[in-house]
Amino acid sequence: MELIEIGRLAKEAEPILRKLSTAKKNEVLERAASYLEEGYEELISANDLDMKAAKENGMQEGLLDRLKLTRERIGQMAEGLRQLVNLEDPIGEVISMKKRPNGLIIGQKRVPLGVVGIIYEARPNVTADAFGLCFKTGNAVILKGGKDAIHSNTAIVRLIQKAVEDCGIPGTAIQLIEDTSRETTKAFMKLNRYVDVLIPRGGAGLIRSVVENSTIPVIETGTGNCHIYVDETADLEMAVSIIFNAKTQRIGVCNACESLVVHESVVDQLLPMLKKRLDEKQVELRGDERVQGAVSGIVPATEEDWGKEYLDYILSVKTVSSLDEAIEHINRYNTGHSEAIITHDYFHAQRFLEEVDAAAVYVNASTRFTDGYEFGFGAEIGISTQKLHARGPMGLLALTTTKYIIYGDGQIRK
Repeated sequence: MELIEIGRLAKEAEPILRKLSTAKKNEVLERAASYLEEGYEELISANDLDMKAAKENGMQEGLLDRLKLTRERIGQMAEGLRQLVNLEDPIGEVISMKKRPNGLIIGQKRVPLGVVGIIYEARPNVTADAFGLCFKTGNAVILKGGKDAIHSNTAIVRLIQKAVEDCGIPGTAIQLIEDTSRETTKAFMKLNRYVDVLIPRGGAGLIRSVVENSTIPVIETGTGNCHIYVDETADLEMAVSIIFNAKTQRIGVCNACESLVVHESVVDQLLPMLKKRLDEKQVELRGDERVQGAVSGIVPATEEDWGKEYLDYILSVKTVSSLDEAIEHINRYNTGHSEAIITHDYFHAQRFLEEVDAAAVYVNASTRFTDGYEFGFGAEIGISTQKLHARGPMGLLALTTTKYIIYGDGQIRK
């Protein structure tokens, strides 16, 4: 189908979606969840084709992990949709209502954005997540996934469209652009006649391309060079446990820890404990001279390492002499995603929370929790690292806007 036709059909579906009752939205989401679970064999078969091609093309392990579907992950996709059923529908909420001296009653009401476009890479779960969030908020969605996941995405969309149509709603509420060429991707970025907002999810190159080339307003999601700072008062066993989780639980995600910052007073105690634990997953440590002197087997770090999102079993380690130096280093090299401090000092924790510039800042917890599911939003549309409209995990509210509603009784302006 031609791109213009996809845009036109989405625009036609928009008024229908805007008027749907919460009950009808929830009915569709429940059915879509059930169809995904019942169709797991079809989804895994389609995903196997993508996985085979990705391995033949030499895709790195972290990205293969993002691409892979299992029965458990399909169940998580379905659970994300069911969580949305249980969340309050924000559409129609009156945020404020005030009476002016002239008798006009002026309020703000929450409404859908309209048609949402999403460009993403090899992450099939985004297909279901994006649909669920957009549908619950009355938005039509046009998806442009990467070629690496085309079979998986096509199968997921087919099942969701069937659920939508079985409930009497146009299947064009969700559409997938099946042409995976760069030319079509660039043309999609110019479809501002039909698309109200564009959200990129993927690596730095994809995000930069969308931000620089789109004529559609963009909600920018970011890469994740996430830091953990081990303060001089930290419980080191806790620190090792948190770092191990944040680095190795899933290496190919944007909220994985990529950079470790350690106070110099605990380097000699922490590094042997940490390296022993990370050796279980063959994690390569790249550190400064102080780190290299604390334990053997450390690869010398370069300037590039401090700002690197590895998406691999690699972790950079930087030594600092103070909290000030730690905050300065993190704010210089982070990507505005998720940062954490391990400390027993309340005042250090409060300063870290206040002064570190990121969408999510943690005290004594893994950065892996920066996720719509973990934050109670159900599925998420992405992690926004910008500072306009939405920041951090984007749930339902991020896919709404407002309009003013004004009640009068004959007022005219003099």
